[in-house]
Amino acid sequence: MTVKQKAVVIGAGLGGLSAAMRLAGDGYDVTVLEKNERIGGKLNQRSGKGFTFDTGPSILTMPWVLEQLFNSVHRNVDDYMDIVRIEPQWKTFFEDGTTLNVLSDIPDMLNEMKKVKPDPGHSFMKFLSYSQDMYDLCMKSFYKTSITGLKDLKQQHTLKELLSMDPFNTVADSTKKHFDNKYLEQLFNFFVMYVGSNPYQSPAILNQLVYVQLGLGIHYVKGGMYNIARGMKNVLDELRVDVRTDTPVSHIHLENDAATGVVTEDGDYVPADIVVSNLEVIPAYETLLPKNGRTKKEVKSLSKTYEPTVSGLVLLLGTDREFPQLEHHNFFFSEDPEKEFKQIFEKGVPADDPTIYIGVSSKTDPSQAPEGKENLFVLTHVPPKTAMKKKGDWDRYREVVLDKLERMGLTGLRSSIEFEYEFNPDTLEELYGANGGSIYGIAANKDTNGGFKIPARSQLYDNLYFSGGSTHPGGGVPMVTLSGQLTADLIKEDQKAKAKKAQ
Repeated sequence: MTVKQKAVVIGAGLGGLSAAMRLAGDGYDVTVLEKNERIGGKLNQRSGKGFTFDTGPSILTMPWVLEQLFNSVHRNVDDYMDIVRIEPQWKTFFEDGTTLNVLSDIPDMLNEMKKVKPDPGHSFMKFLSYSQDMYDLCMKSFYKTSITGLKDLKQQHTLKELLSMDPFNTVADSTKKHFDNKYLEQLFNFFVMYVGSNPYQSPAILNQLVYVQLGLGIHYVKGGMYNIARGMKNVLDELRVDVRTDTPVSHIHLENDAATGVVTEDGDYVPADIVVSNLEVIPAYETLLPKNGRTKKEVKSLSKTYEPTVSGLVLLLGTDREFPQLEHHNFFFSEDPEKEFKQIFEKGVPADDPTIYIGVSSKTDPSQAPEGKENLFVLTHVPPKTAMKKKGDWDRYREVVLDKLERMGLTGLRSSIEFEYEFNPDTLEELYGANGGSIYGIAANKDTNGGFKIPARSQLYDNLYFSGGSTHPGGGVPMVTLSGQLTADLIKEDQKAKAKKAQ
Protein backbone atom coordinates (compact mmCIF):
# COMPACT_ATOMS: atom_id res chain seq x y z
CA MET A 1 0.00 0.00 0.00
CA THR A 2 1.40 3.41 -0.96
CA VAL A 3 1.85 5.88 1.87
CA LYS A 4 -0.03 9.13 1.30
CA GLN A 5 2.07 12.28 0.98
CA LYS A 6 1.44 14.77 3.75
CA ALA A 7 0.51 18.44 3.32
CA VAL A 8 0.23 21.05 6.05
CA VAL A 9 -1.75 24.25 5.47
CA ILE A 10 -1.02 27.19 7.80
CA GLY A 11 -4.14 29.31 8.26
CA ALA A 12 -7.80 28.43 7.70
CA GLY A 13 -8.80 31.50 5.70
CA LEU A 14 -10.64 30.84 2.41
CA GLY A 15 -7.37 30.42 0.48
CA GLY A 16 -6.10 27.85 2.98
CA LEU A 17 -9.42 25.96 3.16
CA SER A 18 -9.63 25.91 -0.63
CA ALA A 19 -6.04 24.62 -0.98
CA ALA A 20 -6.75 21.97 1.70
CA MET A 21 -9.87 20.76 -0.15
CA ARG A 22 -8.01 20.45 -3.43
CA LEU A 23 -4.93 18.80 -1.91
CA ALA A 24 -7.15 16.26 -0.10
CA GLY A 25 -8.93 15.65 -3.42
CA ASP A 26 -5.50 15.07 -5.02
CA GLY A 27 -4.74 12.35 -2.48
CA TYR A 28 -2.72 14.17 0.19
CA ASP A 29 -3.11 13.52 3.89
CA VAL A 30 -3.87 17.13 4.90
CA THR A 31 -3.59 18.95 8.24
CA VAL A 32 -4.81 22.56 8.61
CA LEU A 33 -3.45 24.64 11.52
CA GLU A 34 -5.38 27.79 12.50
CA LYS A 35 -4.25 30.10 15.30
CA ASN A 36 -7.72 31.54 16.04
CA GLU A 37 -10.61 29.70 17.67
CA ARG A 38 -12.62 29.69 14.44
CA ILE A 39 -11.85 28.93 10.82
CA GLY A 40 -12.62 31.42 8.02
CA GLY A 41 -9.90 34.06 8.47
CA LYS A 42 -11.32 37.50 7.68
CA LEU A 43 -14.56 35.83 6.56
CA ASN A 44 -15.98 35.42 10.02
CA GLN A 45 -18.99 36.11 12.16
CA ARG A 46 -19.80 37.97 15.33
CA SER A 47 -23.09 38.29 17.16
CA GLY A 48 -24.68 39.91 20.18
CA LYS A 49 -28.08 41.16 21.44
CA GLY A 50 -29.85 39.22 18.67
CA PHE A 51 -27.75 40.73 15.83
CA THR A 52 -25.47 38.62 13.61
CA PHE A 53 -22.74 40.19 11.46
CA ASP A 54 -20.36 38.91 8.83
CA THR A 55 -17.12 40.52 9.96
CA GLY A 56 -15.37 40.42 6.60
CA PRO A 57 -16.56 40.01 3.01
CA SER A 58 -20.24 40.74 2.56
CA ILE A 59 -20.52 40.57 -1.25
CA LEU A 60 -20.08 37.36 -3.24
CA THR A 61 -19.17 37.63 -6.92
CA MET A 62 -18.13 34.90 -9.40
CA PRO A 63 -19.92 32.04 -7.58
CA TRP A 64 -18.60 29.73 -10.32
CA VAL A 65 -15.32 29.68 -8.35
CA LEU A 66 -17.06 27.95 -5.43
CA GLU A 67 -18.94 25.63 -7.82
CA GLN A 68 -15.63 24.69 -9.49
CA LEU A 69 -13.93 24.05 -6.12
CA PHE A 70 -16.71 21.80 -4.82
CA ASN A 71 -16.99 19.98 -8.18
CA SER A 72 -13.24 19.26 -8.06
CA VAL A 73 -13.86 17.04 -5.00
CA HIS A 74 -17.10 15.56 -6.44
CA ARG A 75 -19.43 17.74 -4.37
CA ASN A 76 -22.25 20.11 -5.31
CA VAL A 77 -21.92 23.52 -3.65
CA ASP A 78 -25.74 23.86 -3.41
CA ASP A 79 -25.80 20.91 -0.98
CA TYR A 80 -23.62 22.93 1.43
CA MET A 81 -24.93 26.51 1.19
CA ASP A 82 -27.84 28.53 -0.18
CA ILE A 83 -26.53 31.18 -2.61
CA VAL A 84 -29.04 33.91 -3.63
CA ARG A 85 -28.76 36.85 -6.04
CA ILE A 86 -29.09 40.40 -4.71
CA GLU A 87 -30.98 43.14 -6.56
CA PRO A 88 -30.45 46.10 -6.61
CA GLN A 89 -26.77 45.26 -6.40
CA TRP A 90 -25.72 48.52 -4.77
CA LYS A 91 -27.32 51.81 -3.87
CA THR A 92 -24.95 54.77 -4.13
CA PHE A 93 -25.34 58.12 -2.36
CA PHE A 94 -23.55 61.27 -3.55
CA GLU A 95 -22.87 64.36 -1.45
CA ASP A 96 -25.26 66.53 -3.51
CA GLY A 97 -28.21 64.23 -2.71
CA THR A 98 -28.10 62.25 -5.97
CA THR A 99 -28.67 58.50 -5.54
CA LEU A 100 -28.07 55.81 -8.16
CA ASN A 101 -28.97 52.13 -7.94
CA VAL A 102 -26.68 49.64 -9.65
CA LEU A 103 -28.90 47.11 -11.42
CA SER A 104 -28.12 44.01 -13.47
CA ASP A 105 -31.06 44.64 -15.80
CA ILE A 106 -29.52 46.77 -18.58
CA PRO A 107 -32.59 48.87 -19.54
CA ASP A 108 -33.23 49.64 -15.85
CA MET A 109 -29.56 50.51 -15.34
CA LEU A 110 -29.64 52.87 -18.34
CA ASN A 111 -32.69 54.60 -16.82
CA GLU A 112 -30.83 55.06 -13.54
CA MET A 113 -27.84 56.55 -15.36
CA LYS A 114 -30.10 59.07 -17.11
CA LYS A 115 -30.37 60.82 -13.73
CA VAL A 116 -26.79 62.06 -14.29
CA LYS A 117 -26.12 61.70 -18.06
CA PRO A 118 -28.74 62.50 -20.72
CA ASP A 119 -27.95 59.68 -23.19
CA PRO A 120 -25.73 57.08 -21.48
CA GLY A 121 -26.63 54.16 -23.78
CA HIS A 122 -23.76 54.24 -26.26
CA SER A 123 -20.96 54.92 -23.77
CA PHE A 124 -22.29 52.38 -21.24
CA MET A 125 -22.74 49.55 -23.75
CA LYS A 126 -19.26 50.23 -25.15
CA PHE A 127 -17.79 50.19 -21.64
CA LEU A 128 -19.64 46.99 -20.70
CA SER A 129 -18.41 45.28 -23.85
CA TYR A 130 -14.84 46.46 -23.12
CA SER A 131 -15.16 45.18 -19.53
CA GLN A 132 -16.48 41.80 -20.74
CA ASP A 133 -13.61 41.45 -23.23
CA MET A 134 -11.16 41.97 -20.36
CA TYR A 135 -12.94 39.33 -18.28
CA ASP A 136 -12.96 36.85 -21.18
CA LEU A 137 -9.21 37.34 -21.66
CA CYS A 138 -8.65 36.71 -17.93
CA MET A 139 -10.68 33.50 -18.14
CA LYS A 140 -8.04 32.23 -20.59
CA SER A 141 -5.13 32.84 -18.22
CA PHE A 142 -5.53 34.77 -14.93
CA TYR A 143 -8.30 32.54 -13.59
CA LYS A 144 -6.89 29.31 -14.99
CA THR A 145 -3.31 29.17 -13.77
CA SER A 146 -0.93 30.59 -11.16
CA ILE A 147 0.72 33.51 -12.95
CA THR A 148 3.84 35.21 -11.62
CA GLY A 149 4.35 38.02 -14.12
CA LEU A 150 4.40 39.27 -17.70
CA LYS A 151 6.53 36.34 -18.93
CA ASP A 152 3.80 33.84 -17.93
CA LEU A 153 1.14 36.06 -19.47
CA LYS A 154 3.01 36.30 -22.78
CA GLN A 155 3.04 32.51 -23.01
CA GLN A 156 -0.75 32.40 -22.83
CA HIS A 157 -1.78 35.35 -25.01
CA THR A 158 -1.06 36.76 -28.46
CA LEU A 159 0.33 40.29 -28.72
CA LYS A 160 -3.08 41.43 -29.95
CA GLU A 161 -4.72 40.01 -26.81
CA LEU A 162 -2.12 41.61 -24.55
CA LEU A 163 -2.78 44.99 -26.17
CA SER A 164 -6.55 44.43 -25.72
CA MET A 165 -5.86 44.41 -21.97
CA ASP A 166 -5.38 48.19 -22.28
CA PRO A 167 -1.92 47.98 -20.62
CA PHE A 168 -1.05 51.68 -20.92
CA ASN A 169 -4.04 53.00 -19.00
CA THR A 170 -5.24 52.98 -15.41
CA VAL A 171 -8.79 52.10 -14.33
CA ALA A 172 -9.58 55.83 -13.96
CA ASP A 173 -8.08 56.72 -17.39
CA SER A 174 -10.43 54.33 -19.13
CA THR A 175 -13.61 55.24 -17.19
CA LYS A 176 -12.90 58.90 -18.04
CA LYS A 177 -12.47 58.00 -21.72
CA HIS A 178 -15.79 56.15 -21.78
CA PHE A 179 -17.99 58.44 -19.67
CA ASP A 180 -16.46 61.85 -18.95
CA ASN A 181 -19.08 62.18 -16.20
CA LYS A 182 -18.07 62.68 -12.57
CA TYR A 183 -20.90 60.54 -11.13
CA LEU A 184 -20.38 57.55 -13.42
CA GLU A 185 -16.60 57.74 -13.23
CA GLN A 186 -16.71 57.72 -9.43
CA LEU A 187 -19.23 54.87 -9.44
CA PHE A 188 -17.31 52.61 -11.84
CA ASN A 189 -13.87 53.52 -10.45
CA PHE A 190 -15.00 52.27 -7.07
CA PHE A 191 -15.39 48.69 -8.32
CA VAL A 192 -11.60 48.34 -8.00
CA MET A 193 -12.00 48.64 -4.22
CA TYR A 194 -13.20 45.01 -4.36
CA VAL A 195 -9.46 44.35 -4.46
CA GLY A 196 -8.49 47.33 -2.25
CA SER A 197 -6.60 49.24 -4.93
CA ASN A 198 -6.43 52.82 -6.19
CA PRO A 199 -8.26 53.43 -9.52
CA TYR A 200 -5.73 56.17 -10.34
CA GLN A 201 -2.86 53.63 -10.06
CA SER A 202 -4.44 50.25 -10.95
CA PRO A 203 -4.07 48.75 -14.43
CA ALA A 204 -7.16 49.19 -16.63
CA ILE A 205 -7.67 45.42 -16.88
CA LEU A 206 -9.35 45.64 -13.47
CA ASN A 207 -12.28 47.36 -15.19
CA GLN A 208 -13.40 43.78 -15.85
CA LEU A 209 -14.82 43.90 -12.30
CA VAL A 210 -17.74 45.92 -13.70
CA TYR A 211 -18.69 42.99 -15.94
CA VAL A 212 -18.03 40.53 -13.10
CA GLN A 213 -20.75 42.32 -11.13
CA LEU A 214 -23.21 43.48 -13.78
CA GLY A 215 -22.87 40.47 -16.06
CA LEU A 216 -22.54 37.66 -13.51
CA GLY A 217 -24.49 39.24 -10.64
CA ILE A 218 -23.74 39.68 -6.96
CA HIS A 219 -24.76 37.12 -4.40
CA TYR A 220 -25.26 36.45 -0.72
CA VAL A 221 -25.20 33.21 1.26
CA LYS A 222 -28.33 32.71 3.36
CA GLY A 223 -27.64 32.62 7.10
CA GLY A 224 -24.57 34.81 6.59
CA MET A 225 -21.47 34.69 4.38
CA TYR A 226 -19.77 32.67 7.12
CA ASN A 227 -21.71 29.69 5.77
CA ILE A 228 -19.12 29.56 2.95
CA ALA A 229 -16.47 28.63 5.55
CA ARG A 230 -18.89 26.22 7.25
CA GLY A 231 -19.65 24.55 3.91
CA MET A 232 -15.93 24.13 3.18
CA LYS A 233 -15.36 22.71 6.67
CA ASN A 234 -18.13 20.14 6.16
CA VAL A 235 -16.42 18.95 2.97
CA LEU A 236 -13.02 18.84 4.72
CA ASP A 237 -14.58 16.68 7.46
CA GLU A 238 -15.92 14.31 4.81
CA LEU A 239 -12.45 14.20 3.20
CA ARG A 240 -10.95 13.41 6.63
CA VAL A 241 -8.80 16.51 6.74
CA ASP A 242 -7.50 17.28 10.23
CA VAL A 243 -8.46 20.93 10.95
CA ARG A 244 -6.98 22.18 14.23
CA THR A 245 -8.08 25.56 15.62
CA ASP A 246 -6.39 27.39 18.53
CA THR A 247 -3.09 26.08 17.12
CA PRO A 248 -0.66 28.92 16.36
CA VAL A 249 2.41 27.98 14.34
CA SER A 250 5.86 28.83 15.71
CA HIS A 251 7.86 28.21 12.51
CA ILE A 252 8.26 26.20 9.33
CA HIS A 253 10.86 23.46 9.76
CA LEU A 254 13.55 23.39 7.04
CA GLU A 255 16.14 20.83 6.02
CA ASN A 256 18.59 21.64 3.21
CA ASP A 257 16.51 24.66 2.17
CA ALA A 258 13.34 22.57 1.85
CA ALA A 259 10.22 22.78 4.02
CA THR A 260 9.75 19.45 5.79
CA GLY A 261 7.04 20.35 8.29
CA VAL A 262 5.71 22.83 10.77
CA VAL A 263 6.35 23.35 14.49
CA THR A 264 3.42 24.68 16.56
CA GLU A 265 3.84 27.12 19.44
CA ASP A 266 3.18 24.17 21.79
CA GLY A 267 6.26 22.47 20.33
CA ASP A 268 4.44 19.80 18.29
CA TYR A 269 6.19 18.88 15.06
CA VAL A 270 3.84 18.18 12.13
CA PRO A 271 5.87 16.59 9.30
CA ALA A 272 4.97 17.43 5.71
CA ASP A 273 6.04 16.83 2.13
CA ILE A 274 4.35 20.10 1.15
CA VAL A 275 3.71 23.23 3.26
CA VAL A 276 1.18 25.85 2.13
CA SER A 277 1.09 29.15 4.03
CA ASN A 278 -2.19 31.01 3.85
CA LEU A 279 -0.58 33.69 6.01
CA GLU A 280 0.40 36.50 3.61
CA VAL A 281 3.78 35.99 1.98
CA ILE A 282 5.73 38.90 3.54
CA PRO A 283 4.52 38.26 7.15
CA ALA A 284 5.19 34.53 6.58
CA TYR A 285 8.82 35.22 5.65
CA GLU A 286 9.14 37.64 8.58
CA THR A 287 7.59 35.42 11.27
CA LEU A 288 7.76 31.75 10.22
CA LEU A 289 11.15 31.44 8.50
CA PRO A 290 14.79 31.91 9.59
CA LYS A 291 15.85 35.52 10.03
CA ASN A 292 18.93 35.09 7.82
CA GLY A 293 20.36 37.38 5.15
CA ARG A 294 18.53 35.62 2.30
CA THR A 295 15.12 35.94 3.96
CA LYS A 296 15.73 39.60 4.85
CA LYS A 297 16.80 40.34 1.27
CA GLU A 298 13.69 38.61 -0.10
CA VAL A 299 11.39 40.57 2.27
CA LYS A 300 13.07 43.84 1.26
CA SER A 301 12.71 43.08 -2.42
CA LEU A 302 9.06 41.94 -2.11
CA SER A 303 8.13 44.96 0.05
CA LYS A 304 9.39 47.33 -2.67
CA THR A 305 7.26 45.81 -5.42
CA TYR A 306 4.21 44.56 -3.54
CA GLU A 307 2.62 47.10 -1.22
CA PRO A 308 -0.28 46.03 0.97
CA THR A 309 -3.78 47.11 0.01
CA VAL A 310 -5.85 49.40 2.16
CA SER A 311 -6.88 48.43 5.66
CA GLY A 312 -10.18 49.52 7.18
CA LEU A 313 -12.15 50.81 10.12
CA VAL A 314 -15.10 48.42 10.52
CA LEU A 315 -18.04 49.24 12.78
CA LEU A 316 -20.63 46.53 13.42
CA LEU A 317 -23.72 48.45 14.51
CA GLY A 318 -26.93 46.85 15.74
CA THR A 319 -29.63 49.56 15.52
CA ASP A 320 -32.96 49.76 17.33
CA ARG A 321 -34.72 50.85 14.12
CA GLU A 322 -34.77 50.22 10.37
CA PHE A 323 -33.39 52.68 7.80
CA PRO A 324 -35.76 52.41 4.82
CA GLN A 325 -33.45 54.43 2.54
CA LEU A 326 -30.80 51.69 2.71
CA GLU A 327 -30.61 48.59 0.50
CA HIS A 328 -28.59 45.43 1.23
CA HIS A 329 -25.41 47.11 -0.14
CA ASN A 330 -24.83 50.88 0.02
CA PHE A 331 -22.00 53.29 -0.77
CA PHE A 332 -21.83 56.85 0.54
CA PHE A 333 -19.34 58.51 -1.79
CA SER A 334 -16.79 61.21 -1.03
CA GLU A 335 -17.15 64.68 -2.55
CA ASP A 336 -13.67 64.58 -4.13
CA PRO A 337 -12.51 61.03 -5.00
CA GLU A 338 -9.08 62.10 -6.30
CA LYS A 339 -8.33 63.83 -3.00
CA GLU A 340 -9.67 60.81 -1.06
CA PHE A 341 -7.43 58.32 -2.90
CA LYS A 342 -4.43 60.67 -2.73
CA GLN A 343 -4.79 60.94 1.06
CA ILE A 344 -5.13 57.16 1.54
CA PHE A 345 -2.58 55.92 -1.00
CA GLU A 346 0.00 58.71 -1.26
CA LYS A 347 -0.16 60.76 1.93
CA GLY A 348 -0.76 57.79 4.25
CA VAL A 349 -3.60 59.43 6.19
CA PRO A 350 -7.27 58.46 6.56
CA ALA A 351 -9.37 60.57 4.15
CA ASP A 352 -11.05 63.68 5.61
CA ASP A 353 -14.14 62.77 3.63
CA PRO A 354 -14.12 58.98 3.10
CA THR A 355 -16.35 56.78 0.98
CA ILE A 356 -18.32 54.56 3.37
CA TYR A 357 -19.82 51.16 2.62
CA ILE A 358 -22.79 49.87 4.61
CA GLY A 359 -23.98 46.28 4.27
CA VAL A 360 -27.34 45.42 5.83
CA SER A 361 -27.78 41.67 5.37
CA SER A 362 -31.02 41.72 7.40
CA LYS A 363 -32.65 43.45 4.36
CA THR A 364 -32.31 40.11 2.52
CA ASP A 365 -32.09 37.76 5.48
CA PRO A 366 -34.33 38.74 8.44
CA SER A 367 -32.64 36.05 10.60
CA GLN A 368 -29.65 38.42 10.98
CA ALA A 369 -31.40 41.03 13.22
CA PRO A 370 -34.36 41.20 15.62
CA GLU A 371 -37.65 42.34 14.08
CA GLY A 372 -37.81 46.10 13.46
CA LYS A 373 -34.02 46.42 13.90
CA GLU A 374 -31.04 46.21 11.52
CA ASN A 375 -27.43 44.97 11.43
CA LEU A 376 -25.21 47.62 9.82
CA PHE A 377 -21.74 46.54 8.70
CA VAL A 378 -19.95 49.86 8.19
CA LEU A 379 -16.58 49.83 6.39
CA THR A 380 -14.31 52.77 5.65
CA HIS A 381 -10.98 52.17 3.92
CA VAL A 382 -7.86 53.62 5.56
CA PRO A 383 -4.13 53.24 4.79
CA PRO A 384 -2.41 50.06 6.00
CA LYS A 385 -0.22 50.52 9.10
CA THR A 386 2.88 50.20 6.91
CA ALA A 387 1.88 53.41 5.07
CA MET A 388 0.37 55.41 7.97
CA LYS A 389 2.29 58.61 8.64
CA LYS A 390 1.22 58.56 12.30
CA LYS A 391 -0.72 56.29 14.64
CA GLY A 392 -4.44 56.22 13.85
CA ASP A 393 -6.90 57.74 16.30
CA TRP A 394 -9.79 55.38 15.58
CA ASP A 395 -12.15 56.82 18.23
CA ARG A 396 -11.89 60.20 16.50
CA TYR A 397 -12.28 58.64 13.05
CA ARG A 398 -15.43 56.80 14.17
CA GLU A 399 -16.93 60.25 14.76
CA VAL A 400 -15.92 61.37 11.22
CA VAL A 401 -17.71 58.31 9.81
CA LEU A 402 -20.90 58.72 11.88
CA ASP A 403 -21.01 62.50 11.22
CA LYS A 404 -20.91 61.88 7.47
CA LEU A 405 -23.61 59.20 7.55
CA GLU A 406 -25.94 61.36 9.64
CA ARG A 407 -25.26 64.35 7.36
CA MET A 408 -26.08 62.22 4.28
CA GLY A 409 -29.46 61.08 5.53
CA LEU A 410 -29.09 58.48 8.29
CA THR A 411 -30.58 60.84 10.84
CA GLY A 412 -30.52 59.52 14.41
CA LEU A 413 -27.98 56.78 13.60
CA ARG A 414 -25.87 57.46 16.72
CA SER A 415 -28.80 57.34 19.11
CA SER A 416 -30.13 54.13 17.48
CA ILE A 417 -27.00 52.05 18.23
CA GLU A 418 -27.65 49.32 20.81
CA PHE A 419 -24.82 46.95 19.86
CA GLU A 420 -21.36 47.91 18.58
CA TYR A 421 -18.09 46.18 17.78
CA GLU A 422 -15.03 47.63 16.04
CA PHE A 423 -12.14 46.35 13.92
CA ASN A 424 -9.24 48.63 12.89
CA PRO A 425 -5.80 48.09 11.27
CA ASP A 426 -4.30 47.02 14.62
CA THR A 427 -6.94 44.36 15.29
CA LEU A 428 -6.88 43.13 11.66
CA GLU A 429 -3.10 42.69 11.82
CA GLU A 430 -3.27 40.97 15.21
CA LEU A 431 -6.11 38.59 14.28
CA TYR A 432 -5.08 37.61 10.77
CA GLY A 433 -1.36 38.44 10.52
CA ALA A 434 -2.24 40.68 7.56
CA ASN A 435 0.63 42.95 6.46
CA GLY A 436 -0.14 46.32 8.11
CA GLY A 437 -3.75 45.18 8.66
CA SER A 438 -4.27 44.97 4.89
CA ILE A 439 -7.74 43.66 3.95
CA TYR A 440 -7.15 42.48 0.38
CA GLY A 441 -3.49 41.38 0.27
CA ILE A 442 -1.39 43.16 -2.38
CA ALA A 443 -2.42 46.44 -4.06
CA ALA A 444 -2.51 46.36 -7.86
CA ASN A 445 -0.20 49.11 -9.09
CA LYS A 446 0.47 49.62 -12.80
CA ASP A 447 3.91 51.13 -12.16
CA THR A 448 5.36 48.88 -9.43
CA ASN A 449 3.90 45.41 -10.06
CA GLY A 450 1.78 45.72 -13.21
CA GLY A 451 -1.15 44.30 -11.23
CA PHE A 452 0.67 41.01 -10.58
CA LYS A 453 0.87 39.36 -7.16
CA ILE A 454 3.64 37.52 -5.28
CA PRO A 455 4.45 34.11 -6.82
CA ALA A 456 2.68 31.23 -5.07
CA ARG A 457 5.81 29.08 -5.15
CA SER A 458 8.50 30.19 -2.69
CA GLN A 459 11.58 31.52 -4.50
CA LEU A 460 13.78 30.55 -1.53
CA TYR A 461 12.65 27.21 -0.13
CA ASP A 462 11.57 23.97 -1.84
CA ASN A 463 8.16 22.44 -1.05
CA LEU A 464 6.88 25.78 0.32
CA TYR A 465 3.89 27.43 -1.33
CA PHE A 466 1.51 30.30 -0.57
CA SER A 467 -2.19 31.00 -1.05
CA GLY A 468 -4.49 33.91 -0.15
CA GLY A 469 -4.80 37.58 -1.06
CA SER A 470 -1.08 38.29 -1.45
CA THR A 471 -0.74 35.65 -4.21
CA HIS A 472 -2.33 35.37 -7.65
CA PRO A 473 -5.09 36.28 -8.44
CA GLY A 474 -5.53 38.56 -5.35
CA GLY A 475 -8.05 39.63 -2.70
CA GLY A 476 -11.81 39.18 -2.32
CA VAL A 477 -13.83 35.98 -1.81
CA PRO A 478 -13.64 34.52 -5.34
CA MET A 479 -9.98 35.48 -5.84
CA VAL A 480 -8.63 34.04 -2.56
CA THR A 481 -10.73 30.90 -3.02
CA LEU A 482 -9.30 30.60 -6.54
CA SER A 483 -5.76 31.19 -5.20
CA GLY A 484 -6.00 27.99 -3.13
CA GLN A 485 -7.13 26.02 -6.18
CA LEU A 486 -4.41 27.45 -8.43
CA THR A 487 -1.73 26.80 -5.78
CA ALA A 488 -2.88 23.16 -5.60
CA ASP A 489 -2.64 22.96 -9.42
CA LEU A 490 0.89 24.37 -9.25
CA ILE A 491 1.88 21.78 -6.61
CA LYS A 492 0.50 19.02 -8.86
CA GLU A 493 2.53 20.30 -11.84
CA ASP A 494 5.70 20.57 -9.76
CA GLN A 495 5.29 17.06 -8.36
CA LYS A 496 4.79 15.66 -11.89
CA ALA A 497 7.94 17.47 -13.09
CA LYS A 498 9.92 16.10 -10.10
CA ALA A 499 8.71 12.54 -10.73
CA LYS A 500 9.65 12.84 -14.40
CA LYS A 501 13.11 14.10 -13.48
CA ALA A 502 13.61 11.24 -11.03
CA GLN A 503 12.85 8.58 -13.68
